[in-house]
Amino acid sequence: MTAPNGRTPMSQQKSKSRHHGSCGPIPKAVVSRLSLYLRELQHLVREGHETTSSSQLGKVLGFSDAQVRKDLAYFGQFGYPGIGYRCAELIDAIKRILGTHRQWPVIIVGVGNLGRALLGYKGFQQQGFRIVAAFDVDARKIGRRIEGVEIFDLARLPEIAEQHNIKLGIIAVPASAAQTTAEKMVAAGLVGILNFAPVTISVPPNVSLVGVDLAIQLEQLTFSVINRLAET
Repeated sequence: MTAPNGRTPMSQQKSKSRHHGSCGPIPKAVVSRLSLYLRELQHLVREGHETTSSSQLGKVLGFSDAQVRKDLAYFGQFGYPGIGYRCAELIDAIKRILGTHRQWPVIIVGVGNLGRALLGYKGFQQQGFRIVAAFDVDARKIGRRIEGVEIFDLARLPEIAEQHNIKLGIIAVPASAAQTTAEKMVAAGLVGILNFAPVTISVPPNVSLVGVDLAIQLEQLTFSVINRLAET
């Protein structure tokens, strides 16, 4: 296929497997940076930009242009000679790589302060995730709606998960309940879990788990700050 300007995009000239293939597993750090590239590209589009470059993406995010090109090269070559990247096309490509080109129904277990905050977070919907149900064990919360999402008894998790074909779930319960909650999610057929509980949990090898410990993120931040202060 030829681009409107008559140039052939590099993604058509040379393409690598978008899966692990002969290059081996994709490093997690690369996948994390893809999400950053996606956010910045979306920001550029909102500002009216049609094209960008590896230098521009790298400069804003604190990476070298070589790093940006290397990361994208795991999945193919998406630039146009003499032009760079077309923002809309690269957004679509990254969404397909990440699997967010379609909407994912998600459930959340735990409707305390954190759970309510997550239910109100608009960024999930904007990036292709829709929370369809929430669960709790507190009888006073069951039957209520928060941000339009109904709260169900945790015992109904298997039923609701099957009804909506749920594969992704968020844990927002106290640390003491996180492991049993994860086990209930796995038993209900979920294969991806985002854990906000400040504890390490175990899941079967066929289940993907991502932990988000906000205190750890702050510890990483203070480490960076004290080292910068020491340098100056």
